Amino acid sequence: MPQDPAPRTRHLHVHRVRGHTVLEFRGEIDIAAALEIIPVLDAVTGRPAARVVIDLGPVEFFDCSGLRLLYRARSRVLGRGGQLRLVCTHALTLRILRLTGLRTLLPPAASLDEALRQAEATSGSW
Repeated sequence: MPQDPAPRTRHLHVHRVRGHTVLEFRGEIDIAAALEIIPVLDAVTGRPAARVVIDLGPVEFFDCSGLRLLYRARSRVLGRGGQLRLVCTHALTLRILRLTGLRTLLPPAASLDEALRQAEATSGSW
């Protein structure tokens, strides 16, 4: 199995869980954080048939730069036949996702375990 490109940075922790690469965003996701995250995000989402979960649980602030990261990840993963799930429970971030319509394109799960269950149900593998 290939090694993840950057296991931990200030705004991102990457790890594997049940065959999925989990990108755990952390802290304030703004333009500076996005510049740090993009190379890792592109490496992970550029793989064919990637199974990715983006976890926004540890996020304290999320602006349009974060929305662009989510949309970028979605486009790249789906364009390569992969699967993308989102974990988010923060009320303001959920509101931003709803207002922009991204919540419809990338429905958030309440926990990592829930997102993984959704992914497994979709793929038909238990």
